[in-house]
Amino acid sequence: MRRLWRGLAIFLFGGMLGTGLGVALGFFLFPFVFPPPPAAETLLDSDRAALFATGTFIHATPSDPIHWGRGKVTVYERAVFLEPDFEVGPGPAYHVYLVPKSGIRSEADMKNVMFVDLGRLRAFKGSQRYAIPAGVNLKDFPSVIIWCERFSVLISPADLTPAAR
Repeated sequence: MRRLWRGLAIFLFGGMLGTGLGVALGFFLFPFVFPPPPAAETLLDSDRAALFATGTFIHATPSDPIHWGRGKVTVYERAVFLEPDFEVGPGPAYHVYLVPKSGIRSEADMKNVMFVDLGRLRAFKGSQRYAIPAGVNLKDFPSVIIWCERFSVLISPADLTPAAR
């Protein structure tokens, strides 16, 4: 009888452990297996008139094969526009931030840094437009980054170069 209870306990514990690991693995792999379609947003004509800066997303930590990004970003007075060549490795809860510091290359660089959250990343690939809130002085924000809010991980930074005026 004792052997039966022990076997049942091992079976139940294994089932719970397997289920927990399966769910955790599913949460992690879901964006890779079922990525959202590429975005194809266009820039409004009213935005194009006021080009402020441009930049290129980079792979900040080449030794990390999961958290990467590439492509161009254009900042206008009222919007941040991720160009059609934009792409990041999939993951959960990515956001687009305007950051008042250049040279962001790791999570440590974001410690105690205030930022403007432009919203959740809508797609891992393709053009996207994010409105800049009223009252934001773009001269104070020399970087745009993609940040994972769930795990506080830097995905991809872009240092901005002011446009010639």
